[in-house]
Amino acid sequence: MSKAESTPSADIAVVGLAVMGENLILNMESKGFTVACFNRTVSKVDNFVNGRAKGKNIIGCHSVEELCANLKTPRKVMVMIKAGAPVDAFIEQVLPHLEDGDIIIDGGNSHFPDTIRRCKYVEEKGKLYIGTGVSGGEEGALLGPSIMPGGSTGAWESVKPIFQKICAQTDDGQPCCDWVGENGAGHFVKMVHNGIEYGDMQMICETYQMMKFGLGMTNSQMHKVFAEWNDAELDSYLIEITRDILGYHDQDGNDTVDLILDTAGQKGTGKWTAIAALDLGQPLTLIGEAVFARCLSAIKDERVEASKILTGPNKTFDGDKEQMVNDLRKALYASKIISYAQGYQLMRAAAKEYKWNLNNGGIALMWRGGCIIRSVFLGKIKEAFDNNADLVNLLLAPFFAEAVESAQESWRRVVKSAVDMGIPMPATGAALAYYDGYRSQRLPANLLQAQRDYFGAHTYERVDKPRGEFFHTNWTGRGGSTAASTYTV
Repeated sequence: MSKAESTPSADIAVVGLAVMGENLILNMESKGFTVACFNRTVSKVDNFVNGRAKGKNIIGCHSVEELCANLKTPRKVMVMIKAGAPVDAFIEQVLPHLEDGDIIIDGGNSHFPDTIRRCKYVEEKGKLYIGTGVSGGEEGALLGPSIMPGGSTGAWESVKPIFQKICAQTDDGQPCCDWVGENGAGHFVKMVHNGIEYGDMQMICETYQMMKFGLGMTNSQMHKVFAEWNDAELDSYLIEITRDILGYHDQDGNDTVDLILDTAGQKGTGKWTAIAALDLGQPLTLIGEAVFARCLSAIKDERVEASKILTGPNKTFDGDKEQMVNDLRKALYASKIISYAQGYQLMRAAAKEYKWNLNNGGIALMWRGGCIIRSVFLGKIKEAFDNNADLVNLLLAPFFAEAVESAQESWRRVVKSAVDMGIPMPATGAALAYYDGYRSQRLPANLLQAQRDYFGAHTYERVDKPRGEFFHTNWTGRGGSTAASTYTV
């Protein structure tokens, strides 16, 4: 169909017929919903309706006006287009064709401050707005993604039946979708999800590097190890695909992974996560290192030249390789716990800053299926928050404290061996450094505060005085008694 019917029949509209948009539409239709679709390049609409969507309850539309005319009220228009200015432009384009109470849904990877702004703007126009994270890639969009909606609270009941039916389901039948929180909360949680994804991928890559260059393992041997790990506590989508990649050969019999240039790309969500952590004063060290590792990989030509000049240890591993592989498994598991602990610390700080009422256990459930970071591990996070909704750090939950404790010796051996052999493991090393810092009753920040007070009169607090009282020392005898204003992260 290409013309609006006299009686609107579409349950929801999807704008943007790229990979994610097309697959979400087919997913929705397969679950019994009638979907209207539109694309700025209208030839894509015709190609889709006459191709993958042929014979299905999918209405192709050639204008925004026609799209809205085909929708049941309250109208639900889901935008799956490039983040940034295109989203703002479409909001302006669609608003004149909507009535009060209608809902605009942004399902792209928008930056959460933009979603906060857009939510306020659309609500001022009498409409409702949702910014939702959608994770799972092409396959997830088609078969069931993880969906993380936030925005106008009044919009949830209208989209809930659709979202919870098309999303992934846990083994016990629970939907991997629930309401996250107000305005930009959904996109913030998706951003943190992507940051954790950066961390997980980097740590797996560091483990691979250690196996390949430290232990001299073949791709076939590593394929077998990752297959075994995927049947134990590291069971996850990213371990699963790493197993598959290491076992994949091209048509000529070559190991495909060895033919890929070692320069990583990124779309910015990991960077946003690290910036948000800096803005909120949270020690998101692991994800930060994962972002910087991609940046370092990108300067390939510079690294090649540096490799001809700079030297490192010429040492090979002479220990028990089987024991080191087991140590790597434990180190990866412990570092993964740190990644999630830091991610949840960031979400906790953001909830306080932006006055969001986040359901931490519910977020873990949303990530149990459909998304890139899905793993058996997430069920333990939900249990931790179910047992203590006010948990300040996952490391303080008994299960995770014991898991890290049991992995600690292996973790340290891995980092030490990597340093001895000159093999970079920035994310794994940062995870261990964070653990040691977090468990330290006293850190050297007392000296740092003395330094700041010495050169800038920035003041300090004292251990023998109540918190909140600030002091200044005239360290040289030449300074006055005037102190600078204080600043605490």
